[in-house]
Amino acid sequence: MDASRAPETDPPARVQIDTVESADAALRTFWRLAEAWKLTFAEQLTLLGVTRPTLYQWRQGQVDPLEADVQQRLSYLFGIDAALQRLLPVPERADEWIRKPNTAPFLAGASALDRMMSGQVSDLCAVRHYLDAQQEGKT
Repeated sequence: MDASRAPETDPPARVQIDTVESADAALRTFWRLAEAWKLTFAEQLTLLGVTRPTLYQWRQGQVDPLEADVQQRLSYLFGIDAALQRLLPVPERADEWIRKPNTAPFLAGASALDRMMSGQVSDLCAVRHYLDAQQEGKT
């Protein structure tokens, strides 16, 4: 993952995933990712699986511990970003890949973002697994 997107936490202390502090750090990382990927507000809503009021509250710093579904979505998104940064070490290329049409069979000419915009966690998972396989040379 690009260092500018790494969660802002103290050095290797074990982070509790159910705290306001860890939620705030994860969301700060997501905002940087959303900026890099040029995600619209609607795209952010769909990828996180939250309502407009929730996203507005988070944007204004009103953060509570994140629900398990949001944690899972963030984990996939951060994993996708990390894989892209390794596969395409030029940050701009990695960030642009998410919107480019792709001939991979599971994308069928659509972009990874198109697939992820279904709103289903399984589609985030599919993109993550595809990129992991690319890293391992299995596709």
